[in-house]
Amino acid sequence: MAHHCESTSLVISNSKIAIIGAGFSGIAAAKQLCHHNPIVFEASDSIGGVWKSCAYNSTKLQSTRKNYEFAEFPWPNRDDPTLPSKLDVLDYLESYAKHFDVLKFIKFNSKVVELRFFGCSETTELFGNAGYYWNRPLLGQPVWEIAVQTNDSNCLKWYAFEFVVVCIGQYGDIPKIPKFLNNKGPEIFEGKGKVLHTIDYCKLNKDAASQLLKGKKVVVVGYKKSAIDLVVECAQANQGDEGQPCTMVVRTPHWVAPHHWLFGLLFFIFYTTRSSELLRKRPNQTVFRTLLCYLLSPVRRGVSKFMESFLLWKLPLNKYGLKPDHRFEEDIASCMLATVPEDFFAEANKGNIVFKRAAEWWFWKEGIEFTDKTKMKADVVILATGYDGMKKLKTILPEPFCSMIEYPYGMMALYRHTIHPLIPKMAFVGYIESVSNVGASELRSIWLARLIDEKFKLPSAENMVEKTLREMEFMRKTIRFYQRPCISTFEINETDQICEEMRWLSKASRQDYSQKN
Repeated sequence: MAHHCESTSLVISNSKIAIIGAGFSGIAAAKQLCHHNPIVFEASDSIGGVWKSCAYNSTKLQSTRKNYEFAEFPWPNRDDPTLPSKLDVLDYLESYAKHFDVLKFIKFNSKVVELRFFGCSETTELFGNAGYYWNRPLLGQPVWEIAVQTNDSNCLKWYAFEFVVVCIGQYGDIPKIPKFLNNKGPEIFEGKGKVLHTIDYCKLNKDAASQLLKGKKVVVVGYKKSAIDLVVECAQANQGDEGQPCTMVVRTPHWVAPHHWLFGLLFFIFYTTRSSELLRKRPNQTVFRTLLCYLLSPVRRGVSKFMESFLLWKLPLNKYGLKPDHRFEEDIASCMLATVPEDFFAEANKGNIVFKRAAEWWFWKEGIEFTDKTKMKADVVILATGYDGMKKLKTILPEPFCSMIEYPYGMMALYRHTIHPLIPKMAFVGYIESVSNVGASELRSIWLARLIDEKFKLPSAENMVEKTLREMEFMRKTIRFYQRPCISTFEINETDQICEEMRWLSKASRQDYSQKN
């Protein structure tokens, strides 16, 4: 562990609230809490979060502008059917931040490396005092200390706050690397080839990335959005006689979608309307709702089958052995659906992208080896295996909170997907996935601001814990790929509940927000 010198006294600040991270969620939280004059700590030199640090130059948004915007700040060209590029998305966030004068709250190049809580820290005390903490979010005295490292300096500055909003997200910073048996890991291959994670690839400029890929036997491990975008970049860098095909190692195929107006229309009708939510189960539903879902289950299965047939007609999934073994709806409920670039299957048709199905694989001295005894030579292996968001949180949270965030099922039990009832004076924004991630973060930032302003009261800690665990158990039983919280199949109902709890001004206001998102 690197040695840090520490300031001997706390930095005096007029701000009661700290926000960690200046991505979409952090900027949304700062806007809603602007009347509290928060301080936003951002580790990099600009806003944007994963769009700035973990997106390739060629990455585009997976949805239209209307499904990725703040309700209070529509895209200037929101009816444009093309998918926005990485630069378009960053420009939109910059415009939002400037429009609402949020940039003045941000301390750039300020990395939060540690948090300390100096209230009660015993679990029993926390449970007993939870109502005290949450009914008065701002008590007039600090309870959190934050250690901040500035400009890669070894010296830390400590700040004190009454409330902390964590917006560092589930992606970026800490890569998730597969584990291998002895003599089957990257070390046996790295003498002849190069192994890197997508987080390392994202740091390369366009020329360096092209030089890494061009004329090389490249293997990309993964089949989610980051892997799909990367393999297209690889294919485009290997055009011509000297080019080499790029191999994509696929463990579990998931349904992918084209950027096509008809698919967009069908998806909107069947998965994003109030009537479509009648077909699907949701947490804490009534007996009548349970009976209705049972009676409508043939319709639900029929819709999923229809969408599968459309995708199999539109995309050559059977041709390349990429047809999933599960229903389309299971990927929607898990937020696992990815939109493929237009060139993805076009490059595969030209032989520039090759697919390899493999449940397990490992390294050998000249490349990678599979369970079917086949071996593949490689010059470069890129791991598109995701990120360890939980480990990233655990690096800054103190005990006993560090142990709480993995209970149960290895993910945080957040009430309204925003606060942990037993972690006082702290909120987590941006830890829920849906059809509209930006809208979800914006709504929860509004909810949080109204909670801090004491516009409504929370249930007891016992009720919050019970409700949250019941919702997580529901998702675990009904979602096949339950790896992170996803509300895509009941987002409108969730929005209604949040608006009702925070005493939204009127029914018309709630409906207006639901329609915008």
